[in-house]
Amino acid sequence: MEGDVMDKLDDMASVSEFDPVTGDIPATKVEITVSCRNLLDRDTFSKSDPLCILYTQGAESKQWREFGRTEVIDNTLNPDFVRKYILDYFFEEKQNLRFDIYDIDSKSPDLAKHPSDFNDFLGQSFCTLGEIVGSPGSHLEKPLGGIPGKNCGTIILTAEELGNCRDCATMQFCAHKLDKKDFFGRSDPFMVFYRSNEDGTFTICHKTEVVKNTLNPVWQPFTIPVRALCNGDYDRSIKVEVYDWDRDGSHDFIGEFTTSFRELSRGQSQFNVYEVVNPKKKLKKRRYINSGTVTLLSFLVEAEHTFLDYIKAGYG
Repeated sequence: MEGDVMDKLDDMASVSEFDPVTGDIPATKVEITVSCRNLLDRDTFSKSDPLCILYTQGAESKQWREFGRTEVIDNTLNPDFVRKYILDYFFEEKQNLRFDIYDIDSKSPDLAKHPSDFNDFLGQSFCTLGEIVGSPGSHLEKPLGGIPGKNCGTIILTAEELGNCRDCATMQFCAHKLDKKDFFGRSDPFMVFYRSNEDGTFTICHKTEVVKNTLNPVWQPFTIPVRALCNGDYDRSIKVEVYDWDRDGSHDFIGEFTTSFRELSRGQSQFNVYEVVNPKKKLKKRRYINSGTVTLLSFLVEAEHTFLDYIKAGYG
């Protein structure tokens, strides 16, 4: 077990790349995905609206500094945050991390300026970056603490080394004849994209906007880094789930389909019309075909250039 972990760490930051001048082992970029389960419910008439803030600790000062924060997800005690943290991982360093979870009721970005009853603290967890990377499947689950006498739920941290691919994909989808989920109107559909992992789990990577009151939505085009979608593996499975949005956070599952970056890169064609299937309905109803279809309308890949690229090209 310990040998497997060390092999994994060696692969991520090879000692053969040791720099004899600076004494540093080069960093590798690691993407951290955050999910939580069974958070405290701080809202009276709805569920909490959680946000996660990551703090890193200075090696010398030992002071905690905010590194970044996720988006706020309304009305849920089990958030899967789309926004990731991308950190430089150093093999030889102990990189301390702190994750604080808040229930956000204020629209202000400055939590410190608001009383705690507007931004309720839901719990926190401490770990090192190496602890996440070295966990089986680079998947670490820890209890949230920080509130005496309370079970604050669990935080789930997943790490993946980022490839060197710097391309971005812009795509647009529409759907046709989705299932009607709302009693007094049509559905309010949105899509959630996940990339597959080696252990059979999925990591959330994008969520579309909600299109209100329609069974035939046309979603806005969106741009996503290719490494966020498949990390450079064009045949990696991408799962897409379609939901009917509900104000209370209990979104109704309409169905799902799978694809890959290679399939999507074919652009608008018969290969990119997908049946949206609800597995439970398929088991129960003999004549069930699908819960609608989703069609790729457009697909474009562009290289994401860095400032250094422009300098090298003579634009500096």
